[in-house]
Amino acid sequence: MSEQSARRFLVLGGIRSGKSELAENLVSGTGTVRYVATAGASGDDPGWTARVEAHRTRRPAGWATEEIGSDPDRLITLLAEAKPDEALLVDDLGGWLTASLDAAGAWSDEAPEALGHQPATSLAAAVRDCSASLLVLVSPEVGLSVVPPTAAGRLFADAIGEVNKAVAAACDGVAFVVAGQPTWLKGTDPRGAAAAAAPAFTPVTHPAISPAAGVADASAQVATPAPATWAGAETATLPVVEAGEAAQPIAVGMYLPMPDEPSSAAAGERLARLDVPGAGLGALAPVVTFAAGTQRQEIPRPWQTVQMFLLHADHAGGVAAGDSPAESARRLEAVERGEGVWALLAGAAGVGVQTVRVGGAAAVEEADAMSDAEVDAALRYGWQLAESAVDAGTDLIVIGSGGAGADAVAAAVIALTANGEAAALLGRVFTADGRIDDLAWMRRCAAVRDALHRVRPHARDPRTILAALGGPDHAVATGMLLGAVSRRTPVLLDGPVGIAAALVARDFGAQTRHWILLPDTGGHPGVRLGADVLGLSPVLDLKLGLGEGAAALAALPTLRSALTLAATLPTAPGAAALPTAPGV
Repeated sequence: MSEQSARRFLVLGGIRSGKSELAENLVSGTGTVRYVATAGASGDDPGWTARVEAHRTRRPAGWATEEIGSDPDRLITLLAEAKPDEALLVDDLGGWLTASLDAAGAWSDEAPEALGHQPATSLAAAVRDCSASLLVLVSPEVGLSVVPPTAAGRLFADAIGEVNKAVAAACDGVAFVVAGQPTWLKGTDPRGAAAAAAPAFTPVTHPAISPAAGVADASAQVATPAPATWAGAETATLPVVEAGEAAQPIAVGMYLPMPDEPSSAAAGERLARLDVPGAGLGALAPVVTFAAGTQRQEIPRPWQTVQMFLLHADHAGGVAAGDSPAESARRLEAVERGEGVWALLAGAAGVGVQTVRVGGAAAVEEADAMSDAEVDAALRYGWQLAESAVDAGTDLIVIGSGGAGADAVAAAVIALTANGEAAALLGRVFTADGRIDDLAWMRRCAAVRDALHRVRPHARDPRTILAALGGPDHAVATGMLLGAVSRRTPVLLDGPVGIAAALVARDFGAQTRHWILLPDTGGHPGVRLGADVLGLSPVLDLKLGLGEGAAALAALPTLRSALTLAATLPTAPGAAALPTAPGV
């Protein structure tokens, strides 16, 4: 097997079992997807044409589709030509085997064994050597029915059995689907434990969360935007804490997992021996060692399913000077339509975006931003969002933020937790036409100064900081970080709200900072100070000012490229080879 990070899965099932839906769910959200259809429509069979059309309609518009029809060798070629940054879905092997038997003239009663083991052997070898980051193959399981009464039927049943056995041996995971419910015969469900217990196919609309009841409201659904370059957005709203509601609070000083240092060190050693004409990956090398530690394997794979959470809260008072709640709401609605900076960058990077409305916060220069009970609810909610994403197969989380005054409040949190000077940590304020608004900046300085003066006599435990200064968006971001780390999932941050949340999260669990990657500081003084305190070094120096989370989305293709090169390039001739990591 070549050095690469491919994951290979075989999905078996009977007619109308839900096997295709499971396969489509496995590759959803993985960025570049090529759908390989082994059978096309038939003009003289309306029923079959309707089945094919149903499959076409269900596929996302952004997937590339190739129908191999009567050319079975084309599948072997496509597997050989697959790139490390794409996912392949082959549906199904029954159509491919039929074309193989047709091409070989093997249907005659006189020579039912004409092909022997040839199709199974050649396909299994191609599957093993395929360099795609994710390969999912669908195949019919016909061995549970009665023995076919015809020679042709028996030939197909025997041959597909041989194909399924050979391909299953070449795959990392094998699922058998019955009545829409998958059972994993080999390996585990890559989408996580919760997904394994759920139906094989999840609709593309998502229930919003009712702020009144704090439960899923099936009547409030947000449709996925249509543009092919847009990965899709879903919205959620922070539940309101009901009177008397009791729940176990997130503990301060909890012990969270750490990345695997031996894997990180081994990845660094291997980078030094890559067969490249120059000095290597340079500033991108830490991306590879970071991914190796968080994935616990010496040759890390490029992130496949990336989820961005765009948090939105409007803060009252002077911290929002120069900001317009109406303008922040307009930008958020644009994201949900698949428009604007965040949406375009997410679509280009193949990232899913979920907007999370978390209400508003009081003027912190006058009163606490939220109550203690609201802090606990927001922390739990952020944790739940992260866990749900990981259960759905997410392997990297991006945190973004919008809302009036959010970055000024973040500067106050950073100043308090990192012992900084508030005025030096506040970014410039720009008007809608791009001019610098110094008056608004001074009003923000005064509001942050008064807020810090109000809270300094109080205890500086993380809950108090979130309640007094942070507000619901900071609390949800903090809970999201803790939830992601608890599930060994890395997080990209690039803005003041994320950095402020990381500073608070380290007091809940000091291990949190080791799971954070900082693509860029955006030139923001608060981000630079917070990153320095956390021990985070920016990978790039883009100085983008497009909104919190946008720099991470812009940098993601470059970060993935580093992982693709590290996973695919061989070591230089004569260099000692490391053993292949599990799962690679």
